[in-house]
Amino acid sequence: MKNILVTTSQMQRIEEKIFADGMPVESLMEKAALKTASYIDKILPSHKNFTIGILVGCGHNGGDALVIARELYLKGYDILIYAPLAEKSKKITKQHLLYAHNIKISFVETIDNLKNCNIIIDGLFGFGLTRKITNNLAQEINIINQWQKKVISIDIPSGINTDTGEVLGIAIKANLTLCLGLYKRGLFQDKALEYVGKVKIINLGIPRQYIEEVIKESSLVELMTKQKVAKILPLPRQKNTHKYKQGHLLLICGSKKYVGAALLSAYGARSSGVGMVSIAVPNSLKYIVNTQIPEALVIGCDESDTGAIAFLPPLDWDKYEWVSCGMGLTREAVSVVEDVIDSDCNILLDADALNIVAENFLMDTLKLRNGKTVLTPHDGEFKRLFSDLSNVDDRIEGNRLGAVSLNGTILRKGTKTIISNENHSYLISQTTPALARGGSGDVLSGFLGGLLAQSHLNSSSVIDTVATGAWLHQQGAILAQKKVSQMGVDGVTLSAYILNVISHIYKNLQ
Repeated sequence: MKNILVTTSQMQRIEEKIFADGMPVESLMEKAALKTASYIDKILPSHKNFTIGILVGCGHNGGDALVIARELYLKGYDILIYAPLAEKSKKITKQHLLYAHNIKISFVETIDNLKNCNIIIDGLFGFGLTRKITNNLAQEINIINQWQKKVISIDIPSGINTDTGEVLGIAIKANLTLCLGLYKRGLFQDKALEYVGKVKIINLGIPRQYIEEVIKESSLVELMTKQKVAKILPLPRQKNTHKYKQGHLLLICGSKKYVGAALLSAYGARSSGVGMVSIAVPNSLKYIVNTQIPEALVIGCDESDTGAIAFLPPLDWDKYEWVSCGMGLTREAVSVVEDVIDSDCNILLDADALNIVAENFLMDTLKLRNGKTVLTPHDGEFKRLFSDLSNVDDRIEGNRLGAVSLNGTILRKGTKTIISNENHSYLISQTTPALARGGSGDVLSGFLGGLLAQSHLNSSSVIDTVATGAWLHQQGAILAQKKVSQMGVDGVTLSAYILNVISHIYKNLQ
């Protein structure tokens, strides 16, 4: 359960259940702070000539910070505590303040007294903050951020909304966030990215039953992991398999203007290991695609004067496990997308297919279709498709609500990729700006289509398969940038490195 992401209300209900069953609040605070202090001690350099400044708030996060201050002080660190909200402190926090004074830990009167500290520990506000930080405290946080010192935040950086990741006026910019017990959803929202730094969980041993009782009341949100991917990948193959058992994917893509989109989609599909790939492209692209993707069955389509697919030839839809449509299609190919939606096939729509759906009011038709549906929009496309959800601040919940409306699965691209169906969301925590390049999405759509076309081999759900593909796509880019730099991760390179990641996982399965 350690990879679950919780909201403020979920974390509060989990804690309420723990306390109602007899765990003292003080004991949980002590446990959390002791474990956090121990972790910090392990990652810091020698105690000699090393000063730690600790920001203490008035709530339980401040109490955690004071216990951490006490433990690090007793280990020999030079500690300076700044507690600007001391007069408003809760009872437990007041007790820890008193004890810290009595054992002679140094307190300072102004934020400037922390300027020469080697590191800052942020314990001003924990999860649940909703009001904006203003006045003197806002000015002091701004001063800390300007120092550009290493900052460790306890649970969540002060000033970050626990659910949405929104900056509440101003927020601490942490290098490391030590999240207590369970990951908070806001830490993985795009808005919070520049504030949270590296996120590390401090395992508090919360009994599984408390988490399950709360999570079952609402939708599940979790991080996609390598271990989960290994269970979902269609590997190893059966010894008596053949190409028609390994899935058949139809790609409908490309135009005279966007020839590369068709090729990159096909490279992505090739990396998935799918048994058969058919590619529907304008007639003028048929020779190019045949030359570059010789194993594919290329279907030439009549084209418009501008080189887009004018309409699809008669197709035997039943022979395709999945159809990926839209990459480089242009917004002109309205009838093509309508035919795909009207089919009973399982379909993935990307790029221009999404624009055509939004601009031609096809969403209602899309919602009522019989086959399974996956959409892969970026934020702009998502807002055009689901304009009624544009005011939902929680990007993860907004994506889930879109999936509910669609009656399908949505992969929402962004710095943090989210994959949702009506009651489950995955989040890809690692990312790289190397993917901010034309063609990355085309590779993804072809790759996802190929994996989905094989999902019958191990009875994987659509959302599990899409999340697996998204994770491998990100990891391929991360691995590629280590070898060829962020500037070197073009679509062809990306496809190859996705295979390298799969190869590594496969070796561990053997």
